[in-house]
Amino acid sequence: MKVSVLDMTGNKVSDMELSEAVFGIQPNTSAMHLAVVSYLANQRQGTHSTLTRGQVRGGGRKPWRQKGTGRARQGSIRSPQWYHGGIAFGPKPRSYGISLNKKVKKLAMKSALSSKITDNDLIVVDKVSLDSIKTKEMVKVFNALKTKKKVLLVLSDKDESVYKSVRNIEGAATALVGSLSVYDILNCDTLILVKDAVSKLEEVYAQ
Repeated sequence: MKVSVLDMTGNKVSDMELSEAVFGIQPNTSAMHLAVVSYLANQRQGTHSTLTRGQVRGGGRKPWRQKGTGRARQGSIRSPQWYHGGIAFGPKPRSYGISLNKKVKKLAMKSALSSKITDNDLIVVDKVSLDSIKTKEMVKVFNALKTKKKVLLVLSDKDESVYKSVRNIEGAATALVGSLSVYDILNCDTLILVKDAVSKLEEVYAQ
């Protein structure tokens, strides 16, 4: 499987052979779905907390006597049915984390990358570098590469100038190979991989 390697001006520099084991498999939608659900669940902090009737201030005295008033019996003004009462079965701090085994994670990542190849939404560039932080320059690069609305640029190593130049562009984001997720890949319309990033992905997922 060959793809064209472009430079920052959109001109073809060379051809690159992609690993069939990473970029040429039949996408497994079930594995990708599990990976996305796991990713989104793990983003939740789970710090929400409500007060039960035992934690709400007040309500130590019985509001009125048990019988003879014509009203329903009440034991506390902090019962759940009262205004300012405690919350029955409310949320408490918990973890929403969902774990996936390594095989499913690998399959999901390879499926996501392969789906971008199938949809012609993957671009390989030889390198992306800027002398200084210039958002206009990155806009020119994206225009030259004919990207779609949502763009994800995957770098092999951290580059502060590129990162800060991209972050002000609406719909554009950067990611490092080590922190790349299936959700990030599927959530973008155009995936741009630096040549070195392709090599690192193949090194990890081709086994």
